[in-house]
Amino acid sequence: QVQMVESGGGLVQAGGSLRLSCAASGRTFSRLAWGWFRQAPGVEREFVAAINWSGSRTDYADSVAGRFTISRDYAKNMMYLQMNNLKAEDAAVYYCAASVLPGFPPGRYDYWGQGTQVTVSS
Repeated sequence: QVQMVESGGGLVQAGGSLRLSCAASGRTFSRLAWGWFRQAPGVEREFVAAINWSGSRTDYADSVAGRFTISRDYAKNMMYLQMNNLKAEDAAVYYCAASVLPGFPPGRYDYWGQGTQVTVSS
């Protein structure tokens, strides 16, 4: 059974930083692209960032480019999202996901975590 588990969410002041982690288990994730998504109340889930299987390519939503950094630890089946200079509009539930598609960025994600809440106070 595939499991993806996010951690690292919490409450932070505007301008602060958080680092989200995503741990995957249950199959070999070495050739999969991974991504982060977020969903705020009343808003559709939106793409945040993605990283290819080797870590050599990344993709970011315009709203987070320059503030967020996605990375992965190939050996540990871990992915991270370093979030700096957080803004009120970054508050959401953040989800990690993995895609079995060969292209990058993927057009579909197949495995999802349960999400971790990020709250930003102004």
